[in-house]
Amino acid sequence: MTSQDVRKQFLEFFASKGHLIVPSAPIVLKDDPTLMFNNSGMAQFKEYFLGNGTPKSNRIADTQKCLRVSGKHNDLEDVGFDTYHHTMFEMLGNWSFGDYFKKEAINWAWELLTEVYKIPKENLYVSVFEGNPAENVPFDQEAWDIWAALIDEDRIILGNKKDNFWEMGDQGPCGPCSEIHVDIRSAEEKALVSGKSLVNNDHPQVVEIWNNVFMEFNRKADGSLEKLPAKHVDTGMGFERLCMALQGKTSNYDTDVFTPLIEKVEQITGFKYVDNAVTPSAVEEKTNIAIRVVVDHVRAVAFAIADGQLPSNTGAGYVIRRILRRAIRYGFTFLNTKEPFINQLVSVLANQMGEFFPEIKLQQQLVTNVIREEEASFLRTLDQGLQLLDKVIEEEKGTIIAGAKAFELYDTFGFPIDLTALILREKGFELDEAGFNAAMQEQKKRSRAASEVSTEDWSVLIPGNVETFVGYDQSESDVKITRIRKVDSKKDGVLYQIVLDNTPFYPEGGGQVGDKGMLVSANETIEIIDTKKENNLILHFAKQLPENVNAGFVATVNSDLRNLSSRNHSATHLMHQALRSILGTHVEQKGSLVNPNYLRFDFSHFAKMTETELQQVEDFVNARIQEQLPLIERRNIPFAQAVQEGAMALFGEKYGDEVRAIKFGESMELCGGIHVKNTAEIWHFKIVSEGAVAAGIRRIEAITSDAVKAHFASYENTLNEVKSALKNPQDILKAVHSMQEENAKLAKQIEALVKDKVKNLKASLITEIQEINGIQFLAKQVDLNAEGAKDLAYEIGNLGNNVFLVLATADEEKPMLTCYVSKELVAEKNLNAGQVVRELGKFIQGGGGGQPFFATAGGKNVAGIQQALEKAIDFVK
Repeated sequence: MTSQDVRKQFLEFFASKGHLIVPSAPIVLKDDPTLMFNNSGMAQFKEYFLGNGTPKSNRIADTQKCLRVSGKHNDLEDVGFDTYHHTMFEMLGNWSFGDYFKKEAINWAWELLTEVYKIPKENLYVSVFEGNPAENVPFDQEAWDIWAALIDEDRIILGNKKDNFWEMGDQGPCGPCSEIHVDIRSAEEKALVSGKSLVNNDHPQVVEIWNNVFMEFNRKADGSLEKLPAKHVDTGMGFERLCMALQGKTSNYDTDVFTPLIEKVEQITGFKYVDNAVTPSAVEEKTNIAIRVVVDHVRAVAFAIADGQLPSNTGAGYVIRRILRRAIRYGFTFLNTKEPFINQLVSVLANQMGEFFPEIKLQQQLVTNVIREEEASFLRTLDQGLQLLDKVIEEEKGTIIAGAKAFELYDTFGFPIDLTALILREKGFELDEAGFNAAMQEQKKRSRAASEVSTEDWSVLIPGNVETFVGYDQSESDVKITRIRKVDSKKDGVLYQIVLDNTPFYPEGGGQVGDKGMLVSANETIEIIDTKKENNLILHFAKQLPENVNAGFVATVNSDLRNLSSRNHSATHLMHQALRSILGTHVEQKGSLVNPNYLRFDFSHFAKMTETELQQVEDFVNARIQEQLPLIERRNIPFAQAVQEGAMALFGEKYGDEVRAIKFGESMELCGGIHVKNTAEIWHFKIVSEGAVAAGIRRIEAITSDAVKAHFASYENTLNEVKSALKNPQDILKAVHSMQEENAKLAKQIEALVKDKVKNLKASLITEIQEINGIQFLAKQVDLNAEGAKDLAYEIGNLGNNVFLVLATADEEKPMLTCYVSKELVAEKNLNAGQVVRELGKFIQGGGGGQPFFATAGGKNVAGIQQALEKAIDFVK
């Protein structure tokens, strides 16, 4: 059975049981501040479990892209070393929101596995929760009884809280679960050791494939449990492991989920993968691990990029960069790949998974370009790291390299620690692993402390309230507080989250920042410093709570800030239209930031924009502003209808069945943000910068309204200062051109003087040349600029074929070393000017390089020049 068939049969089975089949949510979560990535099948449904929203159906099923790089059995550094854990994986799941419960969930799971997929019953084990008296949670007798009617009781295992009580986090919905494990060992192995004893013991062929979670409790901040108002079912089945069981394999990587990718890696690298049916040698196992790392990681990175998360140095982008760099490193070390190659796997992935996940097919070229650029960049980093590591080794007096130095290479330059250790062993050195681990733990401790958050339980003042957002129509509203909670973090200190029965405050989303404003009662005023959305609740952040939380308030948005943001937001829509009109319809929005001060817009495009193109975009947007286009807003229209009518939907965004469309003239986009009523309110649009973010991704920053007025005022002030400095000429441009011509004449005069100086210096320096071991040697500080030193070096170098010359300059207190070595000496004596300046550059606290016969090094320590010149003679002795 192919993996495609496995997916189809799962979804068809649950459709036949009355489940609504929904598409996978993006792997990157943009509107959930508690998660970077979708790490489980239930993540997109959290609001329903919490009672903060109503699902489209009480029964839902899907296959969800998930990404885990930490937690139980999922540490990134361990992926590749076994055959059944992954960074990105698919979770097949079915859910019941207050509808069916244990009986249906268990019976359907058994029916699908044994009757549809036809897994032999004797290969399956199940577990139920043994209970926890300390928390007053009893043994799950109901689940036991249901299973006992389906399977021999000796195949039912009691599980503890760690294995059989599932929790969303430290707080929130939770409940007992019933896992299903499959034993895919040979008959001979089963005869020797019972599979029952291997369940939950990390055996690679006795693995959990399905977990049925029965949500019936809520974990409070103090650790206690309370009953949920409704009982829910949340199940997740590991797609890759299921395919392994159904295809008769003993490794996920031997299934057709991975074999096309593995075959491509073999084709590119020439290395062969040994499947799990054969015991690999030690060398073959290293190759296997490297190939598993590459094919696993490319899936995670490709889908994250397709869903809108570019690699970067912070947050979710850093996680993606770290995953990709790990794959590059394994290819570099164990597959001998010194050039980018992982990007070539994207086409294979798109062909494999494009039917169920069309985003990977649609974004294939972008994903390929970004990965290729990241590979090239990190390979350069590896090369730089190798040079730095050589320097560390050279400076070490003993045979043990300090862990702190290795950590600096890892932390500052991204040089992998296992590669450091490998190279050190090859050169007869040892790594102080304890020192490295201590430095790593200290960093993690600082990071955890910086991000530590303590969240109290909600104090519900008005139960059962459904919050209403009224901000599209008004910026002020009479409100009541429905719930409050305290949040304490190292970053922001103590803050209070306030939920209202209705609110005009727009919560951060779609690139637009959250509103600020006030809550005003008869007796007090509370400042709202930010607004965000979490689990379908709009949270208003304040530094203090009202003394009387039960009072009536007037919620008032800071209209000045909102109006500025709305002008920038509407301008992004017009600019998107302009870019597609001027550059082509390949342009797609890849990210945005809209705040009161400026707008930032990331988009797909293959080249730097020309000044003409930028001006055309500005002119296009300003023409739409001048046309005074009215806002045409359509709320709650069917998604399919909006797209059919021409509305642009953005990749990586999660849309409901009904959407809001924003139209200005011919510009029409799906958007939940705040916009101007007429484009005339934008006043004027001005681009301030354009540059690259990643391969195939450009970024424009622009301003509108008051910021443009300030921008032009600043330019006018600068112009007046220039005019004053030029003694207030009538024609400023003519005066500037005149000054440039005068400077050019002076530069030519200086150049001629320097050449004369070089000739004079050459005559005097020739007398100072020493002959050492048949080499004409000179090391001298000269009063020249860098260009003059170069000319002098070549003048003296032309005197013979055995010249070794080091000149030092300190023009404007900037030390520089210039080295010239005759080409004959380079060949005969193995001398290299680049190596010379790298070594001597240490004395001036700098470095450099160049060609074997000519190189330069700049630094910042003028005092070190003399020592550098004294050491130069060591190269010719």
